[in-house]
Amino acid sequence: MKLSEIREMNLTQLNEKVYALKEELFNLRRKQAVGQLEKGKEITSIRKDIARIYTVIRERELGVSK
Repeated sequence: MKLSEIREMNLTQLNEKVYALKEELFNLRRKQAVGQLEKGKEITSIRKDIARIYTVIRERELGVSK
């Protein structure tokens, strides 16, 4: 997910996206625990997407314009 795509979303959409990504992350970790996960990079990319979204949310709270 690109930062420009994230910045176009409103706060409600960002919160929904974080929730969906956390669910997906949970499912990937469960697959990893039982040995069914083929691409370990998926976990890393989802964690980074969540961090990007939290960064944009925090910037909006502080009033930082980019």
